[in-house]
Amino acid sequence: MANYQWYPGHMTKAKRMMQENIKLIDLVIEVIDARIPVSSRNPDIDELGKNKARLILLNKSDLADSRKTKLWMDYFVEKGFHAVEINSKTGSGVKSIQGVVQEVCKEKIERDRRRGIINRPVRAMVVGIPNVGKSTFINSFAGKACAKTGNKPGVTKGKQWIRLNKGLELLDTPGILWPKFDDQIVGLNLAMIGSMNDEIIHLDELAYELIGILIKDYPGLLEKRYEIEISEDMSNCDILEKICEARKCFLKGEELDIMKASGILVEDFRSGRIGRVTLELPNNDIGDKSAK
Repeated sequence: MANYQWYPGHMTKAKRMMQENIKLIDLVIEVIDARIPVSSRNPDIDELGKNKARLILLNKSDLADSRKTKLWMDYFVEKGFHAVEINSKTGSGVKSIQGVVQEVCKEKIERDRRRGIINRPVRAMVVGIPNVGKSTFINSFAGKACAKTGNKPGVTKGKQWIRLNKGLELLDTPGILWPKFDDQIVGLNLAMIGSMNDEIIHLDELAYELIGILIKDYPGLLEKRYEIEISEDMSNCDILEKICEARKCFLKGEELDIMKASGILVEDFRSGRIGRVTLELPNNDIGDKSAK
């Protein structure tokens, strides 16, 4: 398996900034990708926000396997987090967050009230690794485009406070990744969903890995999407060649354009055109970072 690592310099700065700002914060809202709930979490966040109220948003839930998302919701609640399933592009689930924030910060609001501080807004820090849809969530939640969004990982670079209403202020932070992946599965999963720069990864290797996962966990999806027949004795390489032919990806003459077919397959997965797929399941020891 290829070695996936990506840690641009501005992420070190972002982490330092978060450490400085955490004392101003009542609540940490962590946006993760519902297709890879373990791999899209930054282990630093648990350390940074350990004495704060916590809310986890499983974003892009429309692209994830709904049955598995339910398991993940139960898992996070069991671990003591509040969790909400959302699709920040369509706004699905976003309306319920305001009420959940009040619930999560009930103790802080009560404490303020006892001290005679009425209506002081809850200050929330929104965190998330690149490309999980953090800025899109903020825009959707705020109802206006107040956070820069982009398909390229790492578009949000500066710090900005966003006043949503009387009861809530958000601090947007740049997406940060941890410097080193303890497990290569994590790097692979992040590459799959586009949290790394596509220029530094090998799309064909990614496509082979993806085919292996889909054949094992979602039999029938590839056949249906590309109208191909797959037999048990076919390798991942054979299957990609079939996709190549089905999508008429040729170089000069009849030579197959494997890279073009790889790009089509990976993009079909990322956009959900291939079907709703979740790459990770909760297991008993989430700390090992590779929920099988």
